[in-house]
Amino acid sequence: MHSFTEENYLKTIYYLATRMEGEVSTNALAEMTATKAASVTDMLRKLSEKQLIHYKKYQGVRLTEEGERLALQIIRRHRLWEVFLVEKLGFGWDEVHEIAEELEHIRSDELVTRLDAYLGNPQFDPHGDPIPTSAGQMPETGYRKLSEVKMGELVRLMGVLEHSTEFLQHLNHFQLTLGCSVAVTEINTFDKSVLLRITDDRMVFVSHEVAKNLLVD
Repeated sequence: MHSFTEENYLKTIYYLATRMEGEVSTNALAEMTATKAASVTDMLRKLSEKQLIHYKKYQGVRLTEEGERLALQIIRRHRLWEVFLVEKLGFGWDEVHEIAEELEHIRSDELVTRLDAYLGNPQFDPHGDPIPTSAGQMPETGYRKLSEVKMGELVRLMGVLEHSTEFLQHLNHFQLTLGCSVAVTEINTFDKSVLLRITDDRMVFVSHEVAKNLLVD
């Protein structure tokens, strides 16, 4: 058995490893978890002793095979619970992250199996993130960031990289929802903000910060 904090660290290390080249630094973990570096180091020692991570002081950290298996299990539970909360209980996609953070620590394989079947074996959560399979495989999506799209391209909004309530409510304000098609009609050369034409012929300006957190296909 592992503590909730240990599970959260494994999930965070996995998340950071997918977005960084090489091993995950202690400073990156401290920033992501809003924890002092000394406390992060103590937790890394514990995870290393349990053979869940490879860790050497000043050289960063990476998950062992067992650590990655556990991280993917946690992520799978989290994303399935988010689907349940949105599709079955009527929560908004901006309301479910913190609730799922608590539910993901329920360690019942049978519950997860039945939840998956009840939901119809979904492949993506409400934010467009792929749900790891029961075999522990993370599906590849091949999505691009909206900030990488060239002027004149027509793309479909498929996911978000930022899950904060504030960011998702910002998208709600502009009625930018997953599945909607957008055409990049203008890219501002000064601040890289983007003018989008939505399928219902609305025009929306989004900042570069927003554009780099939107995934499209």
